Amino acid sequence: MSPLRAVVVGAGAMGTEWLAAIAASPDVSLAAVVDLDLAAAARAAQGVPSATTLSEVASGADFVVNATVPSAHFDVTRSALRLGLPVLGEKPLTSTLPEALTLAALSSLTGSLFVVSQSRRFERNLFGFKSRLSALGPVGSLTTEFYRGARFGGFRETMAHPLLLDMAIHAFDTARYLLDDEPVSVYCDAYNPSWSWYAGDASANALFRFASGARYSYLASWCADGGDTSWNGNWRAVASSGTAFWDGDRSPADANTLLETISASLSVFVEALRTGRRPATAVHANVMSLAMVLCAVASADTGAVVAVDDVLARAHASAIGSADPDVAEVLRSWPSVRSALEMS
Repeated sequence: MSPLRAVVVGAGAMGTEWLAAIAASPDVSLAAVVDLDLAAAARAAQGVPSATTLSEVASGADFVVNATVPSAHFDVTRSALRLGLPVLGEKPLTSTLPEALTLAALSSLTGSLFVVSQSRRFERNLFGFKSRLSALGPVGSLTTEFYRGARFGGFRETMAHPLLLDMAIHAFDTARYLLDDEPVSVYCDAYNPSWSWYAGDASANALFRFASGARYSYLASWCADGGDTSWNGNWRAVASSGTAFWDGDRSPADANTLLETISASLSVFVEALRTGRRPATAVHANVMSLAMVLCAVASADTGAVVAVDDVLARAHASAIGSADPDVAEVLRSWPSVRSALEMS
């Protein structure tokens, strides 16, 4: 089969990573690069067309890779879906739950696939950990410990919740995958130690209750010097027939590279386009990972337990009020948010 033609939107750091994955794939060719900075787009394009808007190059594309900054995810993905182009996007899905539900409804309306990469689902030894866990029977508790002294500079160090909003979704999405279950509620205590170099809360303890009754604990800090965990964290699962551990592949020899994980994500997306087989992180299936993040932030801000369905209901009402009429009609047809996400 001929390679599928991809337009990469966003010529920054993640755009560069996706361009490398496309160059390494026999199933994909680069059709164009789009960036608000035309010079940056042209440099990244290396001879293929470049533009400042997707509409300028959409006719030569089979799908879009949305590698923009999080604040631009919604507008770029909405534009692509309206143009009839499938989208493979970086996390987070969007910045808000109303936007996420709007894109889920728009994907259904247009029939264009939208998948969130969540590339860490392709870590080499995660599958083995899930297999060991599945053999131990029902899970009572799952825990992630994530501690690193991460010095990024830039926007993360000025965010109100840098750890929760920029990093926690990897662990939360993995927890849903490992448990084959969905969250019901969360209590989160986010804080910032006195020595932190972040302006916002760079540490958090979050406890989720899942529908099965399992508890998931996330104990984490981005301002913890010494004794770094893997970027995937250390994991412990306590089940009816024993306990399973995963160190997140701390050894460089065992850990996947970013190119490997996003290449795997790209391969699954291409297979979905060719076969119609829906990936595990298609938009409807990924909304709950974003919901875990935003519900944890809401709990941290209020000091209260947050019920996920309450947040989803408010987001649904907000999405109906702000969406285009055709998308609002799709949203109104949902019997409930959770059932609509599970059925798609």
